[in-house]
Amino acid sequence: MCATCGCDANASSSIRQIGETHPHPHDHDHTHDHSHSKTIIEVEKDVLYENNLLAQRNRGYFEARNVLALNLVSSPGSGKTSLLERTLTDLKDHFTCYVIEGDQQTSRDADRIHATGTRVAQINTGKGCHLDAHMILHAVQGMKPAENSILFIENVGNLVCPAMFDLGEKERVVIISVTEGDDKPIKYPDMFHTSTLCIINKIDLLPYVPFSMDKVKEYARQVNPGLSFLEVSCTSGEGLSAWYQWLKEKVQEPEHV
Repeated sequence: MCATCGCDANASSSIRQIGETHPHPHDHDHTHDHSHSKTIIEVEKDVLYENNLLAQRNRGYFEARNVLALNLVSSPGSGKTSLLERTLTDLKDHFTCYVIEGDQQTSRDADRIHATGTRVAQINTGKGCHLDAHMILHAVQGMKPAENSILFIENVGNLVCPAMFDLGEKERVVIISVTEGDDKPIKYPDMFHTSTLCIINKIDLLPYVPFSMDKVKEYARQVNPGLSFLEVSCTSGEGLSAWYQWLKEKVQEPEHV
């Protein structure tokens, strides 16, 4: 069980105190009706309330500074970091970019990002299985991203819990690889339902694995009819131009007075 979210973040707290009607004998010489009224007290609170409040604060900050914040989510080994490395290297002359790296332990991925010349903040979650809005708030306070920039948030490799936590991002991008199987969208529907773009990575391996591009898209559209798709290979570079074009279209040009 996740030490941070308990893996049941959508549940609400409920407290009930019930006094039942219970006729019962007493050792005294008078009779009276001991029927008690039933009292039900229900207390419900969204356990994600505080996270969502901070996420809105993050979103307002990003919008005020025209920072395109992207939450990159996937299972472990899909190629998030490789995609970031290639993207940051290819676009370093076009955009100012920042990266927040989320992992349970080590700074290995952050070291790889730092090697591209990009400013990066590492968040180690310990036993936690996802990033949350509070972590992002603190990372951004230290990083202070420039106006009109891109912030890539590489979430912890996990297709379950990160789906429930809004970080204040503009877009959520789910990344899968052809080596994972084409049934991922229906096995982990919440992640695909909450994403706006699905990047299908490692397409250079398609001839060697049993993966159907038609099936994965069909399954994904069953849970999210509006989901967009990009097919890429960080090894061969195939499809990356479409990914870069998607980024350019999402970056809003600053308004000049």
